[in-house]
Amino acid sequence: MGRVIAVANQKGGVGKTTTTVNLAACLAEKGKEVLVIDIDPQGNTTSGLGTDKNSLENSTYDILLGECSFKDAVLSTSIPGLSLVPSNMDLSGAEIELVSFDNNSKILRNAMRSVRKAYDYILIDCPPSLSLLTVNAMCAADTVLVPIQCEYYALEGLTQLMHTIDLFRKRLNHSLEIEGIVFTMYDSRTNLSAQVVENVRANLDANIYETIIPRNIRLAEAPSYSMPITVYDPRSTGANAYRLLAEEVIEREDPDKWQ
Repeated sequence: MGRVIAVANQKGGVGKTTTTVNLAACLAEKGKEVLVIDIDPQGNTTSGLGTDKNSLENSTYDILLGECSFKDAVLSTSIPGLSLVPSNMDLSGAEIELVSFDNNSKILRNAMRSVRKAYDYILIDCPPSLSLLTVNAMCAADTVLVPIQCEYYALEGLTQLMHTIDLFRKRLNHSLEIEGIVFTMYDSRTNLSAQVVENVRANLDANIYETIIPRNIRLAEAPSYSMPITVYDPRSTGANAYRLLAEEVIEREDPDKWQ
């Protein structure tokens, strides 16, 4: 059964979508069957994997509203082994429409049951807010991967997020765990980045990945070409960093737990 990882952070601009796209591509590159679910109305993960978000037949929106089956919304990508459930701005209206639905926090989880066995990993790119969409992602996930930017307020925001995940675990998804925290946009030229990493590691009791994603111009350019970094510049430091992160994710896998 596929291991479901929600990539989440309440704060925007921390590399959440970049991490979803490139971690998924690197896992597929290592021979894993991977599905990415874009549950962010901005649809940046969708466009980042080469799909036109403005001309979708079916999307996450249609799944949540019960207007199509899960399998009908899955698209192939140019990356072997990597599939996508796309999203666009239609999803922004789903919050209002889902309010009247029974058990509306577990719609995605229930819909996914038909496809979980087909994938090794399912990554869910969450919106940067605590919305009903994020609630659905957290209820569907086994674990939460948290990207954080190496900046001054990182620890404060991270503490709030850990508290939020703990609430999800207590009230909605008792098996939810922290997959890990990954530092992004690390600038080796500044003392601040190193201080943030040291501060978080010293003060937070959570899994923290050894791999640190550097601030890299090629990583920043890749989305404008609708490509993951492994395609846009496979030899870049950004591509190598995400390959190392993928290796760590695979190494942390508990084969008995995800069967």
